[in-house]
Amino acid sequence: MALMVFLVAEKLVHRFIWLVPGFLMGGENRNKEKARLRKGITLLIATPGRLLDHLSNTNSFKIDPLKWLVFDEADRLLDLGFDKDIQSILSLLNQKQAASKQFKESERQHILLSATLDERVNKLAALSLRNPATVGLPSKEEAPVEQSKHTSVEEVKGKPQEPSEDEEEEVDDGDEDEDEDNLEADEKPSNGHTDYNIPSQLIQSYYKVPCKLRLAALLALMRQRSSSTKTGKLVIFFSTCDAVDFHFALMNDFQLSSAPGSKKEPFLESKVFRLHGNMPQKERTDTFLQFGKASAAFLICTDVASRGLDFKGVTCIVQYDPPGDPAEYVHRVGRTARIGEQGEAIIFLQPCEMDYLAELKKHGVTLKELPLPQLMDALPSDGKKNKYRKAEQWTSIEMHPAVSYMNLTLENFVAKGKTGEVNDLAVKAFNSYVRAYAAHKAELKPIFQVHKLHLGHVAKSFGLKSAPQLIGKMGMKASKKAKGGRVDKSRERNAQGTTKRRRLHAAVMEE
Repeated sequence: MALMVFLVAEKLVHRFIWLVPGFLMGGENRNKEKARLRKGITLLIATPGRLLDHLSNTNSFKIDPLKWLVFDEADRLLDLGFDKDIQSILSLLNQKQAASKQFKESERQHILLSATLDERVNKLAALSLRNPATVGLPSKEEAPVEQSKHTSVEEVKGKPQEPSEDEEEEVDDGDEDEDEDNLEADEKPSNGHTDYNIPSQLIQSYYKVPCKLRLAALLALMRQRSSSTKTGKLVIFFSTCDAVDFHFALMNDFQLSSAPGSKKEPFLESKVFRLHGNMPQKERTDTFLQFGKASAAFLICTDVASRGLDFKGVTCIVQYDPPGDPAEYVHRVGRTARIGEQGEAIIFLQPCEMDYLAELKKHGVTLKELPLPQLMDALPSDGKKNKYRKAEQWTSIEMHPAVSYMNLTLENFVAKGKTGEVNDLAVKAFNSYVRAYAAHKAELKPIFQVHKLHLGHVAKSFGLKSAPQLIGKMGMKASKKAKGGRVDKSRERNAQGTTKRRRLHAAVMEE
């Protein structure tokens, strides 16, 4: 995000030679950043960690004439654990600028930007602002800041002056109230039941997909959209980094023959990119630049791409894994239908997750169901003639020959692909998916119940023929031991006795 803001700022100020933009972010060469700071930067874009690093250790970093300090995505800064970094940044800025004779504290202005307004933004405002004014909200009579939980665009401004003793007492009282709010946050959605402000030109829909058909349905959708005659980009969101790595490897290497005996060809015509927080910084930067330049491509990613990134030409957002917080739904779909453009948002839901629609409806979001059988008709079949070719003519979608053929082909590919590398990625993705599913927020636990998952069907959704033992039998035994329960030893003894008898019989036959 820092890189994207820098590139936009560079274009905006290129005619004003006295304005020099620059950026600081983790993964970049610190010596090169020091050299840029030494030469002088008038518009600096930085991540909190790297900014704090240079404030603490770079003597050539002069911040005396600092006039504006902007916190973008304010509601996420505290969630990502940057609260201590922000406090340290503000403290260092005050110390260094207080030592300067040229600086007057009232001259520095702080700005908080956020697409959602909630207690997290109020907490950050309490740390950095005094008497803030709000921009982009209705009047206070209509929607007070303390009560408004969401707005399309929100901007908070204030001056970083030290509060008086009376004001400090008011801040302390506010913190106590805020702590009570935080205690109640586990019992209610963070954004309440206020309506989300979503563009009217955004078409929102969902597919109801059985768990074991999720991978086939996703590939069918991507194949449908990857025709060379079509343009546009799709962004597909997953819940974990391991899931992104597995699907990236699968989609780039998976090949299929269009007819029996014909040469295998890549299943997808468009290029596939990936983006998640565990990738090296250089690889993330390359992905950002290449996907931005492509006319038609897929980006599979985690929520690291749900905020702040602006890719031109994104026509569809696919939420393969539903977001853990309904507020994240807004940020994900916000990657398309931008500045009046048309866009589409599709979410995959399992039959046991259908109550998630009611959760979204509380916030004014209504989704239309798309027919899964028609989507599955886009899959290639095994080439055998069948009287009932279309999925809608089968009593069960699992009986469709194209679906069966695709699942079998995927399982063989995962099992044999690249000396087991794809299989290892599938096992890791399976494990991380189950862990992430069990880690949903308290208010969503009744919808996403991990004990309702059929682990065998989950394994099918990752191209595995059976559930990995770590989460299956071994995981069940481990959980029983952790809970203090007894593990049935009789079966183990019987199994050991059977093995001993077989070994004895084999030895007798050899003699």
